[in-house]
Amino acid sequence: MTPALVPTRIEPRRAEEIAAMVLEVIRREYPSHVTHLLRGDQDARPPRELTPVFYGSFDWHSAVHGHWCLARLARLVPASVFAAPVRDALGASLTRDGLAREAEYMTAAGREAFERPYGLAWLLQLAAELREWDHADPARWSEALQPLETLAAQRMRAWLERLPWPVRVGVHHQTAFALGLALDWARTAGDRELEALIVARAREYFGRDVAAPVGYEPSGHDFLSPLLGEADLLRRVMPPDEFAAWLAAFLPDLESEGSRRWLTPVASPDRTDGHFAHLDGLNLSRAWMLEGIAAALADSAPGRAALIDAATRHREAGLAAFGGLHYAGAHWLGSFAVYLLTGRGRSWMPGVETAPPSRSGSK
Repeated sequence: MTPALVPTRIEPRRAEEIAAMVLEVIRREYPSHVTHLLRGDQDARPPRELTPVFYGSFDWHSAVHGHWCLARLARLVPASVFAAPVRDALGASLTRDGLAREAEYMTAAGREAFERPYGLAWLLQLAAELREWDHADPARWSEALQPLETLAAQRMRAWLERLPWPVRVGVHHQTAFALGLALDWARTAGDRELEALIVARAREYFGRDVAAPVGYEPSGHDFLSPLLGEADLLRRVMPPDEFAAWLAAFLPDLESEGSRRWLTPVASPDRTDGHFAHLDGLNLSRAWMLEGIAAALADSAPGRAALIDAATRHREAGLAAFGGLHYAGAHWLGSFAVYLLTGRGRSWMPGVETAPPSRSGSK
């Protein structure tokens, strides 16, 4: 009997724990890892002055997806004890003035590639979450975010138009993961031009890949799987039959010893080390990618049972890490857990109704 996918749900206690953790870190300014071009002494300023909205959580992109995490929790669990504090925190952050200063920072000379593609993709996810949240406050925050949202989409588009080959790594610069997030936003926002570009580039970059080198993964500092990342992108792009055929050529023997070794959860050797803490995130992101890939396959598809089994084991290993998180992981892993537990992105496939009608305002 084929095992079933784990339902997309988040237990109230888990949601409360993650919300409390993320509420604390989005306004924790130090320690801070700032990627910031200095052109003179005047540019040496504290994070809260450089980027007044997304300055906490150790780095800019973690602050962005921390805000996304809170918005998603409050939208999906509106009657929770944390919903009101989360809305207050988001209201204090997502102000018109603060977001205008964020846009001013990003458009300064020399910052054309700022947080590309990872941070830009998460900004688009935050924008998508606010668009889907049917409430007056998120509508106001969404409007304030729109200039930054538009800028992020423009920069993703300009980058894709020039990028000759994908970046196949397990960290922030991975092309496939960012394109998956950006594609989901484009479909929510109705940006057909960016959607078409991502679909075309995804096929161009990955559509002819065969015989994935599973023995090359993971790398020691990965928090994303390059191989699963591209499969998780293409199941968003290809019709189910075409995707199943592509996957069979890309991962031809999911029952082999090499595949079983590859699909074994990893363990961080030191959760106080920022790079080794990535491995806890790898378990979580592998879990949601495996679930998304399996969801795109027919129940009888070869290898689907192996994918679901691996997804369940990675889910359990990733969530077990929350029993003893250091700030090296606590500043970002809550978002990865919520993305997994709430099934964000799982159902984004051709021909599937994936989101409620969004507010207009972005091309």
